[in-house]
Amino acid sequence: MSADRPEEREAVIRTIAMPSDTNPAGDIFGGWLMSQMDLAAGNAAARRARGRCVTVAVDAMTFHSPVHVGDEVSVYADLISTGRTSMKFQVEAWRRSRDGDEQIKVTEAVFTFVAIDSGSRPRPLPPG
Repeated sequence: MSADRPEEREAVIRTIAMPSDTNPAGDIFGGWLMSQMDLAAGNAAARRARGRCVTVAVDAMTFHSPVHVGDEVSVYADLISTGRTSMKFQVEAWRRSRDGDEQIKVTEAVFTFVAIDSGSRPRPLPPG
């Protein structure tokens, strides 16, 4: 987990939670939030791998606090390790109310990606 406060890092994705993203209780659906995290980590993985990657695992998904309609959601993805073909990212989602400045961590998980070639087979990561 990154010790940096969100305002000291650059978000990979920043979006607004909308009414169509709610669960039956009226909070933002956890699956929507997880998909935003996967998009952010996938973008970071593709940049590191300089090409196509696939999600192969999500570990330790923890929901700390709900997201509400209208909240700004910022997703951060920090590379924590690499293998020959794989990468692990610590991914955090933070929310900020539309009428406030306080940022609250709402979700975190570790996402694992594998770089793949044009035949969808694992390929080595480039140096870097």
